[in-house]
Amino acid sequence: MARTSGNHSPELLEAIRRRATELYQRSGALEGHDSENWYLAEAEILRESATHPLRRAVVVNVQGVVYTGEYECNSAEGYTPGEWKPGDPVPVRLDGDKLYLRRPNGRELQTTVIKRIG
Repeated sequence: MARTSGNHSPELLEAIRRRATELYQRSGALEGHDSENWYLAEAEILRESATHPLRRAVVVNVQGVVYTGEYECNSAEGYTPGEWKPGDPVPVRLDGDKLYLRRPNGRELQTTVIKRIG
């Protein structure tokens, strides 16, 4: 599959790859259109991400209660998944439906609680 020359995050590249695969399958698995499918997928994903900010979620256990907090990638102040490893202690604070996670660099990642178990 063709690759773009742009500077895309690994998450965005994966979304483009999935969309290009969908386009390939929808066309009846027609060979020889890899670049065309890739560039069309890239355009679609970039257009969608401009109108619908990319959202991600984190899951944390706070004293036996498991919270899923969702955040927008473009307002996460450089947060990248993987800053914490499973089992790492993460300082958190809750404020209504907001869950704030203290990042290793001292900044907070603000999330909106979308699920609570426990």
